[in-house]
Amino acid sequence: MTSHRGRFTNRFSPSPGGVVGVDTASSAERAEELRNALVDTIIVDHTAKGLKMPAVVERAMRKVPREVFTPGVPLEKAYANTAVITSRRGEETTGSVSAPYLIAEMLGQAVDALGGLEGRDVLEIGSGGYNASLLRELVGSAGSVTTVDIDPEVTDRTASCLKRAGYNDVTIVCADAEHPVEPGRHYDLIIVTAAAWDIPAVWREQLTPDGVLVVPLRTFGMTRSWALQRSGNRLASHSHRQCGFVSMQGDGAHRMRYVDIAPGVHLRLDEGRHMAPEALGGMAADLLTQPREQAWAGVSLPPRTVLSDLDLWLAARLAAEAGEFVVLTAQAAAVESGIVAPSWRFGAPAILDGGAFSYRSALRWTGRLFDLGAIAHGPRAAAAAGQMVEHMRAWLEADGPSPILNVLPARTPEGDLPGGTVLDKPHSRMVLNFPTVTSR
Repeated sequence: MTSHRGRFTNRFSPSPGGVVGVDTASSAERAEELRNALVDTIIVDHTAKGLKMPAVVERAMRKVPREVFTPGVPLEKAYANTAVITSRRGEETTGSVSAPYLIAEMLGQAVDALGGLEGRDVLEIGSGGYNASLLRELVGSAGSVTTVDIDPEVTDRTASCLKRAGYNDVTIVCADAEHPVEPGRHYDLIIVTAAAWDIPAVWREQLTPDGVLVVPLRTFGMTRSWALQRSGNRLASHSHRQCGFVSMQGDGAHRMRYVDIAPGVHLRLDEGRHMAPEALGGMAADLLTQPREQAWAGVSLPPRTVLSDLDLWLAARLAAEAGEFVVLTAQAAAVESGIVAPSWRFGAPAILDGGAFSYRSALRWTGRLFDLGAIAHGPRAAAAAGQMVEHMRAWLEADGPSPILNVLPARTPEGDLPGGTVLDKPHSRMVLNFPTVTSR
């Protein structure tokens, strides 16, 4: 593909409020008002999650004109705290301007892991322009930003938007980032804005010795934004955030496999550790027609309990057992009709074990407190639901630990791996562990 490397000259300059390319002073004022209101909303969201937005990230988000990167979209939609879809292929979303709160969280991960981005060299994988502009503000005049995307339509649009916004020193490359982007260059930060299933060696090799990779990584069918710091041939986690992104394209693409078990209800076999979809197909239609049992942990938890950590705990523990770990997804109609009652319809931890199918269920609220539960189907449904609930209690008894992820090259010997649940992928060996667990 053709590479676009930008050193653009631009007759537009950002105004003091950061707004360019708008027709009237009133629309410029309205954009600034909406932008500041959005940042205020994100700060409140951060606080509710126990996070703190770095001051440098806040300043950048109050300055960069998001509406320039969402052409044709009304101002109110450009400044909504949701993703704006920019391209589709059929029914599949192939490009978007990510949700502002998630951009802020990932930039915060990068700032915290590196102790600041001033003067840093940054590579962004997955382009669009808005995030690159924020990064340009964060690295300052002594730093650099390169943004790469596999789709020439995306890089062309990125070039146009950056030019309009006045960011004329961002390097834009059209290429597959599974391979070296700028041979010989190294980056203090690589930030990925597409969901990756594996981490190719070239990402680690392009980092400086203590550089950081911030990547939405799918493990056990669940995606988290991990900030991973390099130490030799290892990437070790500094932080993680729950997130969702469009899937990686090109040589790093990985097709998720689904099995339908009822109208609007699916199992996602993302890792393919044991069972192939065709092997499950014969029994799939009967899973939810078998006897159903529900078990409860018998706890009262506050709303701020971080259950995304519990889901990874369940994934690590269930994947180590004899059954097949899967992820249950369901359409809204299937949940509303009571066919299934998952903890989250876009992805609840589940396991097929000895003829029983069990999954983490929706919460049971009593006032402002909730209990954790599991639903199971099959001849041994009561035991299966109870076993999943025991895993939940174990997490609570361990004080709700947060996971640690280490990523090493694919051929790393067993004896050189840290303790934890090992997930092997073509390019890497991923080890998921919890501070209080010594499972290996």
